Amino acid sequence: MRLTDWQLAFEQHLLSESPVANAGFAATLLGGPTLDVSTGLAIYHNAYVSRLQEVLRHDFAAIWYWLGDDEFELLADAYIRRYPSAHYSLRWLGERFAMFILEHLVAEQSAPLAELARLEWMFTLAFDAPQGAPLMLNDMARLPAEDWPALQVTLTPSVQQVLCRFNSLAIWRASKDESDFPGSQALDSAHICLVWRHQNVCHYRSLESAEADALVGMVTTGWSFSELCAALAVTYGEGAPLQAVTWLKQWVQDGLLERRAL
Repeated sequence: MRLTDWQLAFEQHLLSESPVANAGFAATLLGGPTLDVSTGLAIYHNAYVSRLQEVLRHDFAAIWYWLGDDEFELLADAYIRRYPSAHYSLRWLGERFAMFILEHLVAEQSAPLAELARLEWMFTLAFDAPQGAPLMLNDMARLPAEDWPALQVTLTPSVQQVLCRFNSLAIWRASKDESDFPGSQALDSAHICLVWRHQNVCHYRSLESAEADALVGMVTTGWSFSELCAALAVTYGEGAPLQAVTWLKQWVQDGLLERRAL
């Protein structure tokens, strides 16, 4: 058996549902005085699956907290079988977990679970994202008055967004605090939750619809500061510039924004 064929056979064994190795593959190995080939291969198989499940428990700790050990293990095992690890780094193992939950479970259970999985994955993405060049309050203080109307910004690379229709944040916080499970509930109105990394720490907060619309206008639509003020004038009238400055200061203070490249 060529080395590449042997490696593929070993991979197939690790990814198979059964720890019992193919007889042809097992015949290529020699057992030891205290460990036969079948037992050794079963240990490798089970250890590989256990390691993948450990990664998923770490990346989706709130899902684990919600489901408990047994149900989470069943879900994680089904996910690993459906979407085997295909990247050299286990950091990407859970990339499809939220999508798999929607595929695998009934809608009543899958919708809140998948939303929580998306929220948890946003923390992973935010933590590993490039630093970018976030604006600082000192940068804004030094900005000449004549440059403010045309000011345009975009989100720093770490900023992630998830639309929450359920109390996913409350469940996530309860898992972190190791407090009682609050129960899954649909919210009266959906809201945007931002997750980002600032000064090497992940942060999160929810946005009310008005602030979310203003932020989307600037970072997605490409509004300048003067266009933001004009849009807010519909609701806030003469107070629009003050509201715009208040939100802009908060976004900069949080480390959400950088200057848009011209």
